[in-house]
Amino acid sequence: MRDDQFFAGSYGGDNTKLQPNSKLECKICWYIYDPEQGDDYWQIEPGTPFSELPEHWTCPNCDGKKNDFMVVE
Repeated sequence: MRDDQFFAGSYGGDNTKLQPNSKLECKICWYIYDPEQGDDYWQIEPGTPFSELPEHWTCPNCDGKKNDFMVVE
């Protein structure tokens, strides 16, 4: 699969698809990152948009890659 081909709704590293309050879902385990809640596992403060998560951030449940998340709203 080429880098420019993703499932519909895939984030794929494209921050233009996101709003500051966008929620994204891991396509492996269905974990939802909610910016209002942040992420206790990675010590991400509440209010942090998905686009501002560090590059090394992965799903706190299954270690899925950030680029593999899907936009849910």
